[in-house]
Amino acid sequence: MRSALGTHWPEYLMEAAGLGIFMVSAGGFGIVLFHPASPVALAIADPLPRRFLMGCAMGLTAVGLIYSPWGRQSGAHFNPAVTLTFVRLGKIAMPDAFFYVAAQLVGGVCGIVTIALVSHGLVADPAVNYVVTVPGAAGAPIAFVAELAISLALMSVVLAVSNAPRLARYTGLCAGILVAAYITFEAPISGMSMNPARSFASALLADRWTAFWIYVAAPLIGMLLAAELRLRLSPRPVRCAKLHHDNPRRCIFRCGYAR
Repeated sequence: MRSALGTHWPEYLMEAAGLGIFMVSAGGFGIVLFHPASPVALAIADPLPRRFLMGCAMGLTAVGLIYSPWGRQSGAHFNPAVTLTFVRLGKIAMPDAFFYVAAQLVGGVCGIVTIALVSHGLVADPAVNYVVTVPGAAGAPIAFVAELAISLALMSVVLAVSNAPRLARYTGLCAGILVAAYITFEAPISGMSMNPARSFASALLADRWTAFWIYVAAPLIGMLLAAELRLRLSPRPVRCAKLHHDNPRRCIFRCGYAR
């Protein structure tokens, strides 16, 4: 543990900063698109186009983070479920996984605190409510199934694309497109999380823990299921835990590209 922390701490900080930036973006665009005093919210009454704009904003945020210098070095997980899935796939040592998850949790909280301070509390308005994720009108069981399904689909796409030599460079783009589509169409069902650290940060600041178990269990089960299907159905091994590996940044994982 001490050795991992002493040598890989830059990657841990990058993971924390990445999710922190994502939460700042989520809170900021949440204010712009959903706060009742926002000119954009007043001009666009229909929630569907507002969710589309939110999806585009967050999809582009995800793409930017994945292809950023920090994302290319840390692997751009920004999500405990992603990190633990790569543990199952044998690509991450346990000490690195521990510090990655810890960094993601801390980074997410720091991000939502930052947007709360910068916005002078606008993100706390009930219409935004720290962009907390809660089940929609269909209830918790449907939200759980939806979260599991979108997590399974996202990780399946990431594993398929990132391990295809001709497509690997587009992994971040594919992930961003899925994030945008999910926010647009799936968010009314579950709130669209796929990320326990992201949901934890919002729930902590909002002090709203409604069906929080969904946002821990469903992403983890869905992504681990994607890993199991990959291991059993694909003859091609998973090469690395990075979403974008074709770059000169160092890799701290059990990387197949090094052989």
